[in-house]
Amino acid sequence: MNGFLPVSKKDMEELGWDQVDFAFVTGDAYVDHSSFGPAVISRVLEAHGFKVGMIPQPDWKDDSSITVFGKPRLAFLVCAGNMDSMVNHYTVSKKRRHNDSYSPGGVAGKRPDHATVVYGNLIRKTYKDVPIIVGGIEASLRRLAHYDYWSDSMKRSILLDSQADLVSYGMGEHSMVEIAEALDSGLDVKDITFIDGTVYKTKDRESIYDAIMLPSYEELKEDKLEYAKSFNIQYENTDPFTAKRMVEPYKDFYVVQNPPSKPLTQMEMDDIYELPYVGTYHPMYEKDGGIPAISEIKFSITSCRGCYGGCSFCALAFHQGRIVQARSHESIIREAKQMTENKDFKGYIHDVGGPSAEFRGPACDKQMTKGVCKNKQCLFPKPCKNLKVDHSDYVSLLRKLRKLPKVKKVFIRSGVRFDYAMADRDDTFIREMCKYHVSGQLRVAPEHVSDNVLSLMGKPSNDVYNAFVKKYLKINEKLGMKQYIVPYLMSSHPGSNLEDAIILAEYIRDIGYMPEQVQDFYPTPSTISTVMYYTGIDPRNMKKVYVAKSPHEKAMQRALLQYRNPDNYDLVFEALNKAGRQDLIGTGEKCLIYPRKQYGKKTGTKNGNNGKKGQNTKFSNTGKNSKMTKNFNTGKSVKIGNSKNKKAGKRR
Repeated sequence: MNGFLPVSKKDMEELGWDQVDFAFVTGDAYVDHSSFGPAVISRVLEAHGFKVGMIPQPDWKDDSSITVFGKPRLAFLVCAGNMDSMVNHYTVSKKRRHNDSYSPGGVAGKRPDHATVVYGNLIRKTYKDVPIIVGGIEASLRRLAHYDYWSDSMKRSILLDSQADLVSYGMGEHSMVEIAEALDSGLDVKDITFIDGTVYKTKDRESIYDAIMLPSYEELKEDKLEYAKSFNIQYENTDPFTAKRMVEPYKDFYVVQNPPSKPLTQMEMDDIYELPYVGTYHPMYEKDGGIPAISEIKFSITSCRGCYGGCSFCALAFHQGRIVQARSHESIIREAKQMTENKDFKGYIHDVGGPSAEFRGPACDKQMTKGVCKNKQCLFPKPCKNLKVDHSDYVSLLRKLRKLPKVKKVFIRSGVRFDYAMADRDDTFIREMCKYHVSGQLRVAPEHVSDNVLSLMGKPSNDVYNAFVKKYLKINEKLGMKQYIVPYLMSSHPGSNLEDAIILAEYIRDIGYMPEQVQDFYPTPSTISTVMYYTGIDPRNMKKVYVAKSPHEKAMQRALLQYRNPDNYDLVFEALNKAGRQDLIGTGEKCLIYPRKQYGKKTGTKNGNNGKKGQNTKFSNTGKNSKMTKNFNTGKSVKIGNSKNKKAGKRR
């Protein structure tokens, strides 16, 4: 067994078990590491005395693939994996990805589209009366009716389409233990309607109390404005201290979302992350080349969860919540010491962080008793006057880790909130980050430079980012270090038109930077930005928002960010003409591309610094073909495609 939970009937029998309490079906390969949601939930249940068997990546075309352990005593648990299966499978242009870092050897095709739904129906076909509880990022963000980008349609709650009995949404440690204990006590799953962090269905309207009635599914399908209104109500009820119960009517029944689970205490966080994880993938995958996703997180440490950054395109508020929870220094140090004893450890801790590296607690004192503000963000448009801006705890933690024997360097790859860093009058964190925790390049996420677009993104104004860059470079100069900034940029976010995309292209020209990796806005379930994309309305104020929806315009916006690429010439030429910016077509220093009559030279496009590539630049390109995506269970990023950039950071 090598410390892993059973993956076969033989494993189960070797443990002396006649039956598992829970059979855990997951779309990822079995990796017993605390960065993987299924590993965390299975170990938490084990710690509470329950027997869990793992069924990773069953063949959904074979009914017998989920009968590995026979009928579980209490329930089937279903999770699509650490990523939404559709994001895992498709690019923003809806092209099938060729790799899957969560599968053996990185081979794609080991799980179905909409994996939670497919697995749920497969189980229900075989086991008519066994409870099914779905969870993980895919189920969490689809817990109520939602817009599905891949089918361009409004889908029902995943609870219904998967034929599950309950959805455990968010970070499910509390809710899953309560569900397990309720089932173990003999309670029928249909009577488990009282647990925070769950979604259930009922035909009995009278049984629902103290609840907000949302628009019905039929109304959402008929009117996009109703969906914008519904989502805003949902967004305002993501806080565990203030959220109300919400009811979404369907023709014959109601889907009910209970308030979120309470945040974990520091002791609970410590206990969860110090459970007996093996720390790697199951040895059955060695013959296939292992699981690529482990490479980025094997020597990384999760120090916190939750994020009060409030980016519109991020689903963290819906999944992990806005209240930051952190582990103690002692717990993190113990994990780091254990890490240094690993035979593969080379002296480098790859990361210490979470959704945002330097967040180490709630934004303000009132959050842990009164919750987060409903109509106000902690950092946007400017830091709240009640925000506790203090990097000292994180700096102290990093200093302790640096002193550990066998540790050569501790990297910060979770992503630094530059607006939070700039709000701190003390530059100690930035200085020590530059000196000890960056290796040549710091990745940050300004996302755009147009304040119009930034405001819709929930990001600070461009002045804040520019000030951070200036400070970062000045501190590096004082330290005698040559280190650069790699900005993450996004094209075609709602609100961005061709003029905004051109502004961003001019910015790229002026800093001498040519991004080889550009993120085109990807409408994923349950984000404010996705609602804007679908409805053309900002759900927070119901104002109209310009949306680039046609694939051709999206391609033009993306091409503008890589205008030096000869393959993009025609798209850039068309975009500049369409926007009336012919002044940027020519041979002048400020031009983006040559005129057509001069096109065909070896370079093909202008580069912005008198044609000399990278002249006097303080920026650096990202690695070729690097594709990153956020793992919302942990806030970490994982490569989902081929990448030559082995040190790709986490986007925040």
